[in-house]
Amino acid sequence: MIISPAMDSDLSVALLLLVLFLGPSSPAAVPVHVHAAADLGEGGGGGYMLVALSSLKPEAACFGHRVIPRAHLTWTPVGFGHGPCSPSLDANATAPPSLSDLLRRDELRADDVQKRLSNNGTGDDKAPAMAGGGGENDVYSGSQMQVSMGSRNKPSAMVSSIDPAAAVPVPVPVPGGGGSSSSSPLPGVIQTVVLDTASDVPWVQCVPCPVPPCHPQKDPVYDPTTSPTYAAFSCGSPACRQLGPYANGCVNNQCQYRVAYPDGSSTSGTYSSDLLTLNPTTSVNSFQFGCTHADAGFGGARTAGIMALGGGPESLVSQTAARFGRAFSYCLPPSASYLGFFVLGARPLAAVSSRYAVTPLLRDMRAPATFYRVLLRAITVGGQRLGVPATAFAAGTVLDSRTLITRLPPTAYQSLRAAFMSSMRAYRAAPPRGTLDTCYDFTGVRHVKLPKIALVFDGGATVELDPSGILFNGCLAFASNGDDRCPGILGSVQQQTIELLYDISRGAIGFRTQAC
Repeated sequence: MIISPAMDSDLSVALLLLVLFLGPSSPAAVPVHVHAAADLGEGGGGGYMLVALSSLKPEAACFGHRVIPRAHLTWTPVGFGHGPCSPSLDANATAPPSLSDLLRRDELRADDVQKRLSNNGTGDDKAPAMAGGGGENDVYSGSQMQVSMGSRNKPSAMVSSIDPAAAVPVPVPVPGGGGSSSSSPLPGVIQTVVLDTASDVPWVQCVPCPVPPCHPQKDPVYDPTTSPTYAAFSCGSPACRQLGPYANGCVNNQCQYRVAYPDGSSTSGTYSSDLLTLNPTTSVNSFQFGCTHADAGFGGARTAGIMALGGGPESLVSQTAARFGRAFSYCLPPSASYLGFFVLGARPLAAVSSRYAVTPLLRDMRAPATFYRVLLRAITVGGQRLGVPATAFAAGTVLDSRTLITRLPPTAYQSLRAAFMSSMRAYRAAPPRGTLDTCYDFTGVRHVKLPKIALVFDGGATVELDPSGILFNGCLAFASNGDDRCPGILGSVQQQTIELLYDISRGAIGFRTQAC
């Protein structure tokens, strides 16, 4: 049965009565917006869902968590930038970017990932700046969390809670859980950082950091001179020697670092260590990071820096491997009106595999250790598997928390696009919007009959996307990466509401749907 826009009103009333009768299913005390309100597969096949278009747009208020996260000592809330739940939202900052600017910056981000893969992770600081200006790291949609950098011996107005979701219970500390005692230094200054699974060096802006060359941030700038636990690495230290392509010489016997990108954005300063506090129960002593004194291309973010989660030795995940087993997970919310979460460490996937769709990580010694890649085997649309040859997916797919729109090999994208357009014949087409070339005019339409889209990974792991991972500003939220020989990128839009568990030491990725 084809649902036309004219039938939309009657269906919406019936669905509203059904929701009121059944009541909300989420345990969280927040408004529940039903995305997939009904299963409308033709012939009972279950290949379609009815989606309220209003549920795909952020609202003015932050509703907290749709789903209460499982208790974990390292749990930390995550929100999107430039939305009501953003920890870096600044009323005095400039307006959010236009859709065209957002997509242009996302294209630069995707190009950066592809260039670093093609350069084998070296020499990216010598690449020419890309045309069009603006740093790829000026990404407003990035997922953010609050941490505390440094320490203080005495209470201060700069010491505050790092849990923006006060309504969510914080786990009680246990012996060895990493919490601070009365004799331990107090957490230092709150810093809002962007989660980045495709970079290795964590960094925050440090005093002195004049604007410019540094960028404005909402949080107070971290001042290493006020932290008794701060230390700069000497030039001959093992930590400095392992920086590899990120090493940037020596100043006054202090190790210098620099991270640069093909579009011309960069960050540089002193490679240092200090206390990192993730939440009231978890801290990391002698956390290694870049103490930035100059950067470029980060001007619109209003965040303090980057929390790098890549596979290189400098990342948070690698630094805490002995304690947390080279494992972490996160769940990005369906819109900026909700919160997701980040967890450092996890139970082995083998112990929780019934709750996750599991696929192996790709092993390729020629590729940079930074990137996490999996093998996409197939795509289904409306319950039907697309006829894409396996060779189109052979280069693998990079998991990136900061690329917005998923990039598919051209052969796979064209097949997906054709199937999606066939399923959406009842709706008016609209002109392309930047990199998004399959768009619709939903004027006067409140609910849309949307085909279900699922990604099938190696090992049979099938992951059905949330409606927020299918439509983005009225367009199919996928794009072509331009070459079947290049790896695809699984972007943050498609990751929304799905917990991605990176069990790196065991070489596996787990997907748990409707987790946030």
